[in-house]
Amino acid sequence: MAMMRWRVEAEETQQALFADEELVERHVGSGEFRGMEFLHVKARTVINRVAGGSRMPFEWTINAYRGCSHACSYCFARPTHAYLDLGIGEDFDRKIVVKVNAGERVRAELASPRWGGHHIAMGTNTDPYQRCEGKYHLYRGILGSLVERANPFSLLTKSTLVLRDLDLLQAAAAVTDVRVNLSIGTLDAEVWRATEPGTPHPQRRVEAVRRLNDAGVPCGVLVAPIIPGLSDGEEQLDEVVEAVVAAGAVGVSSVGLHLKPGTKEVFLERLAETHPEAVGPLAARYDGRAYLPKADQRELAARVRRLVAHHRCSSTSGWSSRFVAGPKGQGLGPGRAEKTTTPEADIQLPLF
Repeated sequence: MAMMRWRVEAEETQQALFADEELVERHVGSGEFRGMEFLHVKARTVINRVAGGSRMPFEWTINAYRGCSHACSYCFARPTHAYLDLGIGEDFDRKIVVKVNAGERVRAELASPRWGGHHIAMGTNTDPYQRCEGKYHLYRGILGSLVERANPFSLLTKSTLVLRDLDLLQAAAAVTDVRVNLSIGTLDAEVWRATEPGTPHPQRRVEAVRRLNDAGVPCGVLVAPIIPGLSDGEEQLDEVVEAVVAAGAVGVSSVGLHLKPGTKEVFLERLAETHPEAVGPLAARYDGRAYLPKADQRELAARVRRLVAHHRCSSTSGWSSRFVAGPKGQGLGPGRAEKTTTPEADIQLPLF
């Protein structure tokens, strides 16, 4: 058993987001988890406040894991592994930090008289429903505590494993504001395999959107990240938007690819193995910048909104694409689905 203490910064704020944690055990994966390593830690706090000045549209988060077996080459959270003296490439994909006491800590923190019942965003750092959640079941305990307290929350995931907790999500939706968002950047199988090889097939995620909404759990879609030259073709965008609108998505928003130092190098190195012809143009486009120019971001968002409006008008689902900004102190509220035929602008979430 190895013992140590650490601090880690969250990329989205560049300020300390997580409290001190104690590494208590290292577990080598076996069976379906062969080749992986799980670093068990005990966290002092699990509901964390995003530092002031953050660009994030929420104030409180829960992240029970760090590192992610989805292995998305563009993942913005990769550099956080460097703060643990771990690599941001293969280590990030295979060495997963697990806050084994997350469920009990959340229950205790929600019960504290100091807790104000604020909206909590989950999936803001690494995916809550990555494969090892099937092994540790941390989010069943977390969701159970949120239901008991009728505490509002939102979830962002790329995984159909979220359907395992459909019963808890239905219970939560009956007593508080809940929003699930599935990230589906493209239905192009070639691009999917090249950039997020550990995630469920995007068509399965579309079906998860349908099942969640059919069950009364509001579920929207982030078409993200949209990769210039790889997944931003008109037919590609039309395909994914048509599918998620038909699946009843209560909101559709888009985010263009952004590549910060560290992540950019991993992304381009892996892309060279599958799409070598795209490396040069993308390297040039992101030379000296992490984000697309604002004009390009606006143009991309407008294209997606036009497609959403077109397919909503021809869809029988009748759902609106509205995201509702919550009051100060609650960050982004989950928003209720409404029947409408009027296109509305979406809030663009910088989560990728």
